[in-house]
This record gives sequence, structure tokens and C-alpha cells, in this order.
Amino acid sequence: MQEGCVVDGTISQSGAEAQALWRLREEIPMAMARLGHNYKYDVSLPVPRMYELVEAVRKRLAHRTDAVAIGYGHVGDGNLHLNVARLGVFCPELKALLEPFVYEFTSQTGGSISAEHGIGQQKLGYLHLKKSPECIAVMRQLKRLFDPHLILNPYKVLPDP
Repeated sequence: MQEGCVVDGTISQSGAEAQALWRLREEIPMAMARLGHNYKYDVSLPVPRMYELVEAVRKRLAHRTDAVAIGYGHVGDGNLHLNVARLGVFCPELKALLEPFVYEFTSQTGGSISAEHGIGQQKLGYLHLKKSPECIAVMRQLKRLFDPHLILNPYKVLPDP
């Protein structure tokens, strides 16, 4: 907080306070789910720029009355959980406002589109924003070396060539 990266915050003074804070953090996704369909992003950003993505998404969605964006995460390592809740069900138009914007913003600010939960299936089409074609080719070679029958985590981590 002294450096100005954090404007406001809470530091627990006891184990009980730490548990209470953690419980609040754990309840955020459940509260968001009650609002409707959720679009969830797990990215990392340089710590001083961590909340800029939340602000940029809020600005991008300002014309919508059916969506709310929040961010929370691990300030120590820049891991941001961006959640956008839409009142109601999945909306392709809202997703189009979020993707590829979230991943491009993250990449342009020196972050990673994959923080603690990996690339998975939803981010396959955006791996090129962080890894060069040569790097992806090496990753494929390593995958074939250690998993020649493609039985470990199929269809995840690497996009089809």
C-alpha cells in the first residue's frame, strides 16, 4: 500500500480474520452465479496494472444494463479472476464483446492469458497471443514425446496444427 499499487485493502490480524476473508473470496463465484450466466477469465497481469482489465471491461460494457464485471485474485502474483455476470442466460453478443478483447488486452499489457488454471479448451484459439509459432511447435513435439497416443488431457493445451 505504501508504494501506491494498492489504494485500499485489508490485512488480517488473526487466523480467524484470515479465514473470514478467505470465506468471502470463496463466496464471490457463488454470488455471481446467482445473477445469471458467468463468463470467467483467469489471467495474470503486471501487479501495478492488475485492475486495469476490470476497468477496461466495465467501460466496454457500459452500454449494457444486463452485465456486471468484477475482479479479484492474488495481488502478490498478479493473478486476476475476471468474472462477468449476465442477468439471464448465455449471450453470444456479450461473449463477442469479451473475446478476444480480454486476451488481447492481457497480452498487450505484458500479462499471460493463462494464470493458475492453464489453457484448457476455451483458450486454445488465443495461445498465439502469448506463444510464438515456433514455441507452439516445440510444445507439440514435447507432447508427442511424452504422450505418443494422445491419451493425457486430450484436446487441451495445444490447438490443432
